[in-house]
Amino acid sequence: MPIYEYRAKDSTRACEHCAESFEVTQRMSDPPLDACPVCGRAVERVISLFSVSTTPSTRSQLSDKNIKRHGFTKLVNEGDGKFRRI
Repeated sequence: MPIYEYRAKDSTRACEHCAESFEVTQRMSDPPLDACPVCGRAVERVISLFSVSTTPSTRSQLSDKNIKRHGFTKLVNEGDGKFRRI
């Protein structure tokens, strides 16, 4: 379920819970909140950044085993212009 962020429409009259912002886990089909669950004042949904990761971590993508499996060659710099193939 997505996490939605809300904040008070009038921050000068808001409680500590909704003055800055708060998060609520809701179904996409649920209607947006119109009032703070603590003080009952009017709130609005805030559009915020989100992150979705569908791939393995970068560390596993760049592993020697994974690089070879995909047909790439990894060269390691040994200094003085010399490279060693892994």
